[in-house]
Amino acid sequence: MVTVEGDANYGFTLTMDGPTSLFGGTTRYGLSLAKFLPALLHVTQWDLSAALKPRKDLAWVDPKDDEWSFQLTSEDGYVSHYPPPKEYDSALESGFVDRFLKLDTPWLLEREVDLVPVPGGVIIPDFRLLHPDERSVLVEIVGYWRPEYLPKKFERLGKSGRSDVIVAVSERLNLDKAGVKLEALGGQLIFFKGVLDPKRVLELAERLAQQPTEEKKRGRKRVT
Repeated sequence: MVTVEGDANYGFTLTMDGPTSLFGGTTRYGLSLAKFLPALLHVTQWDLSAALKPRKDLAWVDPKDDEWSFQLTSEDGYVSHYPPPKEYDSALESGFVDRFLKLDTPWLLEREVDLVPVPGGVIIPDFRLLHPDERSVLVEIVGYWRPEYLPKKFERLGKSGRSDVIVAVSERLNLDKAGVKLEALGGQLIFFKGVLDPKRVLELAERLAQQPTEEKKRGRKRVT
């Protein structure tokens, strides 16, 4: 279980409950949790603090120990065995960035810096557009699909309740065949053919973007 607090401008705090909080000690759930750490090492700046409940049935555990603590930061110099993430997930994304950077616009384009709360977790949109006046809008590019991918993607976006997410969808996708319902997204959609025109995205961003609320400025967004 994960609780996420924070804001793209101030950073996020992820609070993770391990398997022992619900199921007792299990190696399988503990190993899944441990996979998080190598991925975290690829984040530019972070700190980790963990509270561990020792198993008293192990011979090498001091029976007087009720809790162990573990701290680690990005300054400790550890290197992940996971390969570094790709700068862009697809040619659609990299091409969009190239065209955007050629525009004369005050908007700043940032890559995967925000989290959108959805039931059961979060999604990370491909980009955030940030204006000097602190207005912002998120951009998700949907250019391919697997049978199980598109319905889940659009269902989560629709349930997020966010009106500041632009969803750019390739016309090459067979949405009817995939069983996708777009009604919940309404005016947040942009359809494109071969390439995504950043001018169209900026036009929609001007209509959707709102001044940040005081709550968001204080970084109190909470996702459970």
